[in-house]
Amino acid sequence: MDPIEPDAHLLALKVMRLMRPTLVELGPVVSCEHKDLVQRFSSKPHSDVFSGIIAETLSAGQVLLLPQSFGNIYLGETFSSYICVHNCSPQPVECINVKTDLQSNSTRINLSLQKNNKSAIILAPGETIDDVIRYEVKEIGTHILVCEVNYTSPAGYAQSLRKFFKFQVLKPLDVKTKFYNAEIEEIYLEAQIQNVTTSPFCLEKVELDSSEEFTVIPLNTLPNGESVFNTKNMLQPNNSCQFLYCIKPKVQKATDIHALRQLSNVGKLDIVWRSNLGEKGRLQTSQLQRLPYEW
Repeated sequence: MDPIEPDAHLLALKVMRLMRPTLVELGPVVSCEHKDLVQRFSSKPHSDVFSGIIAETLSAGQVLLLPQSFGNIYLGETFSSYICVHNCSPQPVECINVKTDLQSNSTRINLSLQKNNKSAIILAPGETIDDVIRYEVKEIGTHILVCEVNYTSPAGYAQSLRKFFKFQVLKPLDVKTKFYNAEIEEIYLEAQIQNVTTSPFCLEKVELDSSEEFTVIPLNTLPNGESVFNTKNMLQPNNSCQFLYCIKPKVQKATDIHALRQLSNVGKLDIVWRSNLGEKGRLQTSQLQRLPYEW
């Protein structure tokens, strides 16, 4: 997806996003005749790479598809990209400086390459410098990765090469909360988490980090300590699940309790999930607000 440069440069800049492949459905799985090529794998020794069953599965069914573009990324995931600068000229190139910025609607973040130190970089013919940049995206909307390479030509002229790569950061979760005030000095929080992506993912952790004035008792486990959910809390697209927490004040004096009743900040939800191929994402909500209530 490299843009076409109007002028030839001594250096070549390559940028590739690092991400896991996706599963693609090629069609229904069909059985093979004994004389077919796929079945011949089963007659080979077990030391062979594929057995007949594995080869048949690969011939028609779910296979891995490598990324064809920068694609989309979800809020809370880590954007990773491979940056490579190669000297494709027959002469050395001096004073090379590589700069990468990630620009969103409101911010511009510099993602410096580890090998791009303050000392001048010189590339001999055929040599390459490369590195991997990583950044946890924290804003929804359009993002642009700006890659710029500055260098000096053998004639002493300053040269610059820039490329732009655009991708979208999407919302992965929809979180809805509701507070219940009990007659005793307790608050109950119900948190509903919905998968708004197009693929299933597994909720790895959902915790309530309370403010200093409160303690939290999760009500999402059985008496034996096991979770009320399955071992793998998998959420299909558009599906949701609920979590319940009991929130109690830390102080016990009547004078302190009266002041505590007016506090509105309860805490933040910390959510960690993984995609169906293991990509990790993490989101933390803003401070959950409750209305002051007279217990």
